Amino acid sequence: MANFFVRVDRYLAKQAALSSRFSKISRAVSIAQLTAISVLVGMELITKQVLESKLAVWEGATSIFPGFRLTLNHNRGVSFGMLDNGHWLMPYLLAIVALILVVAVLIWTAQQKSKCINVAGILVAAGGLANAIDRLGDGAVTDYLDFGWQALRWPTFNLADVLIFIGVALLLIAWRKGSQNLEGGEQ
Repeated sequence: MANFFVRVDRYLAKQAALSSRFSKISRAVSIAQLTAISVLVGMELITKQVLESKLAVWEGATSIFPGFRLTLNHNRGVSFGMLDNGHWLMPYLLAIVALILVVAVLIWTAQQKSKCINVAGILVAAGGLANAIDRLGDGAVTDYLDFGWQALRWPTFNLADVLIFIGVALLLIAWRKGSQNLEGGEQ
């Protein structure tokens, strides 16, 4: 019987430790970070909605200046159309994976002391969340930024993709800076 109470006590101690850890994580993601993410997501979703309606009137594309145009495209896969198999369940699976990654990035970056990493987390989370919400609407992500020259064109992308790219670049810069500091500190 004593063994039972020891097990219950250990179980409750583990649950208390997990609860404490979750509480610290939830406090680490600040209101300012959530506000910034909300503003960026809102901007991207409004931009997509406005451009989608305008580009439908402009026959799907309009030139802004040489080498840059706005072109309406719907990407049912991930980067460059990968994983676009046409299955009705795929958009929901991709959105769920994106949401899990957004939460993981937010939790990890919120625990870091570096402002660069925190900003990177905000950008990656906002971009991932905007694309996930867009995908849940009609099963595809709306892309509209189109760069290139004549037949040489980069695949269309959107502001959310730019946010993700900049966020990942900042993470790499912070990682590189951190590894240089470690190398310098060992000498």
